[in-house]
Amino acid sequence: MNNGIFRGIDHIGLTVPDIEDATIFFKNALNANVLYDVLPKDDKPMEGKETETQLGIPKNSKIVHMRLLEIGNGPTIEMFQFSNTPQKDTANLNDFGWQHIALYTDDIEKATEQVKLAGGKLLSEPHPLANVENGPRNRGVYFKSPWGSLIELISYPDGLKDKNLHRWTPKK
Repeated sequence: MNNGIFRGIDHIGLTVPDIEDATIFFKNALNANVLYDVLPKDDKPMEGKETETQLGIPKNSKIVHMRLLEIGNGPTIEMFQFSNTPQKDTANLNDFGWQHIALYTDDIEKATEQVKLAGGKLLSEPHPLANVENGPRNRGVYFKSPWGSLIELISYPDGLKDKNLHRWTPKK
């Protein structure tokens, strides 16, 4: 229930090894558009005690590039590129915390081909959805970006089995 305080997801944050390479991948794989650079790569990095405190990043970390992308009709993706800080590998589905985003598609076969051509690695072929999401044409598949981020493609044109349930779906 919406109590009027929160309107919805505005953006999803994603740290990548190289924003230019990630942008090319997202453009080719998911038809992403660049909205703008929050921090252009030639600007002075965001760093220092205040930045470290506000963003909860390690001491001496530098944000060297930030960019906002849009993909279809949904929240934007805010990409970060860091330097001068240790970084861990990407999370797997079984790890705590946020570990994937899902994009709705009307044509999962065409979408998976585009992802593969752009360098994404499917974890399987598109498969039926489970339980209440299952339907004759409903399908999903996970893939990894070139740097290892987990992304899901999902399509449920047959809707949910229980028609009393509601799920937000991006508009066409």
